[in-house]
Order: sequence, then C-alpha cells, then structure tokens
Amino acid sequence: MALRASPSLIPNFTQAFFEECDPDLAEQSLPSNLKLMEGLLKNDPDNRQLLNALCMGFTGYAMLFVEDDDPERASKLYLRARTYGFRAIGRNASQLKHPGLKKEIMRNRLLEFGKSELIPLFWTAISWNAWINLNLDRPAALAQLGAAQACLERVLEIQPDYFHGLSYIMMGSIFAAMPVALGGKAGRAKTYFEKAMDVSHGKFLLAQYYFARYYAVRVQDKELFLKLVKEVETSPPDGLKEACLINAVTKKKTKWLMDMSEDLFF
Repeated sequence: MALRASPSLIPNFTQAFFEECDPDLAEQSLPSNLKLMEGLLKNDPDNRQLLNALCMGFTGYAMLFVEDDDPERASKLYLRARTYGFRAIGRNASQLKHPGLKKEIMRNRLLEFGKSELIPLFWTAISWNAWINLNLDRPAALAQLGAAQACLERVLEIQPDYFHGLSYIMMGSIFAAMPVALGGKAGRAKTYFEKAMDVSHGKFLLAQYYFARYYAVRVQDKELFLKLVKEVETSPPDGLKEACLINAVTKKKTKWLMDMSEDLFF
C-alpha cells in the first residue's frame, strides 16, 4: 500500500541513480538497492514500477560494472533483468517467450505493443540483446537473435530517441560484432551509431564508445577510433545530467580501450 501510495518513489530512485556522477559510489551502492527492491517486490509481486526498475537496474549494473571483467556473470545478470522485464510487460510477454520464433512472426506480434509498453519492452530488449552480444559463439543465443532484434526495432518504431538513442547503439553494436556469415553488416552498424549520436547531440558518450569499440575496430579505421575517443575524453560527464553516471563510467572504459589500441589495430 505504501509503495502504491507513492508512485514517484521508484522513478525518482532510478533517476537519482543515473544522475550520480561518482562511479565508485554507484557501483558500491547499487547491488544493495537492487536487493532491497527485490525484497519490496515480494510484498507486491505485480508492481510494474518495481519490475521496470529491477530490469533497468540489473541491466545497467551488468553493462557498466560487470561486463568487461566477468562476461559470464554479466550474462546471468542480463537474463535476470530480462525475466523482470517480461514480468513488467505482463500478459503480452507470453508472445515473446518463444525466442525461436522467426523474426517476421515476432514482428507481427509486437505490433500490439504501444506507448504503454515502451519502458518494459525497451529494457527487456536491451538486456536480451546485451546477453546475445556476449554470447555470439553460442547457438542458443544466435537462435534468439531475430526475436531480440525485433523487440529493439519495435522500440525504434514507437520512440526512437528513448533513453538517448540506446536502442540505436545496441543495434549498431550487434551488427558490428557479428561475423558477415551470421548477418553482420558494418555499413548498417555505422548508420545506427550515427543516429544515436544525433539523438543526444553527441552528449551520450556511450554512443561514441561503442562506435569506436565495435565499428571502428572492426573496419580498422584508426582515425575514426581516435576521433571518437577524443570526443569522449574531452566531454564532461555532466553534459547530459540525466546520464552523468553512464558518461562517467564510459570515460573510464574509453581510457581502457585507448590503452589497448595498439593491440586492436594491425
């Protein structure tokens, strides 16, 4: 009753999390807050705001703080996030839980999803595609690629600029990371990354980071790589206040990427 009487509580929590500019503070505090929300969920298992926040929180935690150091753990967290996302979507989620479906069938089913399903569909799609991106060597992940991409494409149809164009970034990353034989398309990846940068006017630094890490490295364009890295290095993380945490972590990731540049280009 208290949770439902304070409808702004959970959205304000997630907003405060992404506005935090201290990555160390966020990394240390987020796990306990996620467990707190899981405890609250036991008292109100159908609370859509809690389910959305948990999907978002586990996705963000895995992407920002776990993926680079422990891909296996990050994979589990992404799947945990996706489970909460499916629950947040509600009854319509049953149409998405057969990931072996052909992409066209999934697209037709997703036509029923509109603005009211945008937030859970978005975070479900991000966690799902992030999991696939870490497991492109596994047949089980590749079998789900069409369904997961269809979810992202539906988000782009509903509101392409949602969350600073993160859907474009994820699409670009997948097309750049996949081998050509499995559907990878470097040109298409570049288009998605450029759209993502346009959406945020270059202030959502995750776009430049993934653009450099996946596309520039794949096509061996070191000049573009260095240009994108410099943009991240010279941009203040609070240039986009509502994504200060993501930008701050991205700047740290970009420094690591730059340190590896001699091994990335031949």
